[in-house]
Amino acid sequence: MNTVAAALVAVGAVVLTGCGTDVDDITVGPGLGWPGPHHDGRNSGTSPVTGSHTLELSWSRPVGGPIATPVGVGAEGQMFVTTRIASGCNIFSFQMPTGRKRFCNPLGPNALSSPTVIDGLTNVYVGDDSGVSSMNNLGQPRWRTAVAGVPVSLQFTGDSNLLTITQTGQLDVLSRQTGRRLVPTMQLLGQPDYLELPALSWPASGDGLIDCHDGGPQCAVANVSPIDTSSGRFYATVWRPGDARASLVALRYADGAVEQLWSAEMLDGGSATSPALSADGTTVYVGDNSNRLIAVDAVEGSTKWVHPLEWTPRRGISVSGDGLIIPAGDEGYLLALRDNGDSAEQVWERRNLMQRGTPAQTAGHTGYTVAARGEGLELITFDTETGETLDSDILPGAHGTTTGTSVSADGEVVVATRIGEIFVFAPQD
Repeated sequence: MNTVAAALVAVGAVVLTGCGTDVDDITVGPGLGWPGPHHDGRNSGTSPVTGSHTLELSWSRPVGGPIATPVGVGAEGQMFVTTRIASGCNIFSFQMPTGRKRFCNPLGPNALSSPTVIDGLTNVYVGDDSGVSSMNNLGQPRWRTAVAGVPVSLQFTGDSNLLTITQTGQLDVLSRQTGRRLVPTMQLLGQPDYLELPALSWPASGDGLIDCHDGGPQCAVANVSPIDTSSGRFYATVWRPGDARASLVALRYADGAVEQLWSAEMLDGGSATSPALSADGTTVYVGDNSNRLIAVDAVEGSTKWVHPLEWTPRRGISVSGDGLIIPAGDEGYLLALRDNGDSAEQVWERRNLMQRGTPAQTAGHTGYTVAARGEGLELITFDTETGETLDSDILPGAHGTTTGTSVSADGEVVVATRIGEIFVFAPQD
């Protein structure tokens, strides 16, 4: 077995319990706000809120360090984002109306690479160096559980627990109330042979993270896994040592256990695109680094169709309830497709809008994405049926790319630049 893979041994159940209890009366799931990196368990990038056709910049502020994941937004509007700054404040929370800081807490520096997920009581769950932590809406610790690596994927399961996967391939299901492990830890790169490697050393928690941004081979798991909460099936992109390509792997959490269903080595050059599920859970959409968007049968693992793109897809794929697919990519233009079963049909394209973010769709056929405007950036509001621009708003002083597009329960649109500034736009209609 590869030494790095073998080093990813199961961590003992080290849990520091704070305010957690065994009583669970807190809702989880998509709801309103933006409680997960791609809104919901399906990674749909779609909100049930009716989006405004006209927005206006409400406020902006720097966090003092880079940002790598989308801003999480609770149902009441409280925002959460991870970063890395010298003072050690690696998770920030801000209030939606004013941008006032609610709290900042120290975490390991690689919390930068972990997204946040938020439950119905605005408890937040986040990963960092060798751990998963939960805090309440005031930043007070609830619990912490040790893991190997840095959790780059966090999702709520159908039974309201927490599914986490680190960049090294360690998979756990944790009690959302106490952090206790509910199933035996699974290693997606395989369990080590203790007799073959008796003196195996512990790997650094950040090993391979530098490859995660591009989905390279040193990052075993680079993306957020979607989960079908009704069936328990979930899907991970996994690059195993020695494989020529990364694989899409289907697993299932049910009856107190996790099992692998199938594995398909299909992602040329790896993948830096979080897979997304169709609304009925029958199809998984994923991109790879050979500029392809791929539709896969969620039950069998067979390829339904492959659609070539003119750019490399990155981050998320927005998939609406009626099947409109809008991929993201920092070098690509705004484009909408529809799944015809055995092929993808282009609905519309906007070659004049070069994306610098991840599209989000909302009810009322309204979408949002960040596009290049000269050397700067602008937020584009567009009609998802036609691609027509409905509104555009400058991100003052912004450069580079953004990490995602989040929509609050009241229709505010939140984006963050990779260099570390948050912009909030308020609806005007």
